[in-house]
Amino acid sequence: MLRSSICNNHRNNEQRFYATARAAAANSSWRNKVAIATMATLGFGIWGSKQIFFWSKKRAEGPITDSDPMRLRMEAFIKGLQNRIVSEIEQLDGKQFTRTAWERPEGGEGITCVLQDGNVFEKAGVGISIVYGQLPKAAVEQMRHDRGKDISADGPVPFFAAGISLVIHPHNPNAPTVHLNYRYFEIENPDGTPKMWWFGGGSDLTPSYLYEEDAIHFHQVLKDGCDKFDKKYYGQFKQWCDKYFFIKHRGEARGVGGVFFDDLDDKPADELFNFVKEMGNRFTASYIPIMKKRMNMKYTPEMKEWQQIRRGRYVEFNLVWDRGTKFGLQTPGARIEAILMSLPLTSRWEYMREPEPGSKEEDLQEVLKNPRDWVPLD
Repeated sequence: MLRSSICNNHRNNEQRFYATARAAAANSSWRNKVAIATMATLGFGIWGSKQIFFWSKKRAEGPITDSDPMRLRMEAFIKGLQNRIVSEIEQLDGKQFTRTAWERPEGGEGITCVLQDGNVFEKAGVGISIVYGQLPKAAVEQMRHDRGKDISADGPVPFFAAGISLVIHPHNPNAPTVHLNYRYFEIENPDGTPKMWWFGGGSDLTPSYLYEEDAIHFHQVLKDGCDKFDKKYYGQFKQWCDKYFFIKHRGEARGVGGVFFDDLDDKPADELFNFVKEMGNRFTASYIPIMKKRMNMKYTPEMKEWQQIRRGRYVEFNLVWDRGTKFGLQTPGARIEAILMSLPLTSRWEYMREPEPGSKEEDLQEVLKNPRDWVPLD
């Protein structure tokens, strides 16, 4: 697990915090120590400092358990999932990721893992972020307008967010691009306790050439995970995915879909966290078998050009329509390289490029304009 870091401008307050906490809690139980430590931070009147001190102390005390706050449990999960996925992709490619650990001065940290010009993958990025601080007014307004969030505040709002995001772009145009994102978000009270919380995420497949059996396999793995928690989830989240990953100015979907959900808070947090873990852990089963089947297939220069055209559409969606990209760019101190990690290494735009009638390229475009149900909706 990445060593928790303390922002330099808070180090003096940190020393005062621990001195106060140790003096007050010398003969107390562990739970009382945490409570007293939390109260000690209130005297500093700095919301960011309270977050840093409390969560850094808890991380240092041992393994995260089911009784710990959700933010710590989500952090532990996404760090473990990132390591597992990176290991799987490295085994498939034979080349290692470049890992960058970063700090956000306003509060938080992350790890960005990127593989470029690999043997199998042109670009693969797997990033996690754990950020907190003050949500700026522009981001609050976006949540109100785009998502109907009832956030009653005239100025900045304390928040916490933890998530994992990956996008993988293969060399071979027969092999599909894949995207995954799972996240947890809190709007905070002044003392750092949750005021509002929700989960979001999903995974979707973006092929350049349509292989129906690949789409069926991908969707079936996701449906099986959804069905373990709620039989309605897959149908709802599949349709949500088709609607969300839609390039409106082109009148076509980004790919063959998957599942997508946001603002999920309709069940107890523990149950939804288990659902998110189940779906995240299904990534390998959903994607790796497809890659093993397609990564060594023969292809022509014309097929590679078509792949570049499709990647151009991927870029258009991410920069024009994706809410996560917009939110990231509006967050103070955001790491732009991490936000734009999802973009392909290469892409192409040709004026008035249309597929030949009856071609495989036209088969794909037909599905993008008229999304299918790849597995039965119960």
